[in-house]
Amino acid sequence: MSVTLQLHQIDVSPGQCLTLRQIDWSDFEAILEEMGEHRASRVAYFQGVLEIRMPLPEHEKAKIMIGEFVKILLDELDFDWEPYGSTTFKRPEMAVGLEPDDCFYIQNAARMIGRVRLDLSFDPPPDLAIEVDVTSKTQFSAYLALGVPEIWRYENGNLEIFILHEGEYLRVENSPIFGDLPVIEKILQFLKLSDAEGASAARRGFRQWIREQNN
Repeated sequence: MSVTLQLHQIDVSPGQCLTLRQIDWSDFEAILEEMGEHRASRVAYFQGVLEIRMPLPEHEKAKIMIGEFVKILLDELDFDWEPYGSTTFKRPEMAVGLEPDDCFYIQNAARMIGRVRLDLSFDPPPDLAIEVDVTSKTQFSAYLALGVPEIWRYENGNLEIFILHEGEYLRVENSPIFGDLPVIEKILQFLKLSDAEGASAARRGFRQWIREQNN
């Protein structure tokens, strides 16, 4: 006997992930529409498997602060960039849909100015995506299908950088975007400072550190 549930009957608690299988693309699109754009949950869809994740509040803070540090880096290093946050990136022909915790166009920033509706058959994927507490292989499979060149993953107090190389993600010590700057070490340092002294002090300290590197 099969049981059909409506989406509003399903409750995903903070810190948990709901996995739905045998979901075709039209079902995925319908679920996205029913969930709406203004929600806390994040989704990842890859070849019939849909994950709906509900982050914990403390994970949201880490996501916001890491994104803030990236913005400060980009501004202080005089990079052009376009923020796309948790935009839903979809490739129907590859049966993949993904919402990063945060993402940025940097190398392709000029192409994305003013773009509202994205079509990844034409538009490039984001140059940098940030994920907090990613534990599912589906996420990396989806990122690989989208061709996102760089992913930062924060999990259990650790920050790792992965770059796309010859069809797989390799963990590296430094971000190709920011060269030899020890961004992992410093972001983790100032994340701890934000817990001890507040977000404003952490942002100011991080900005001062970058300016010292440029002198």
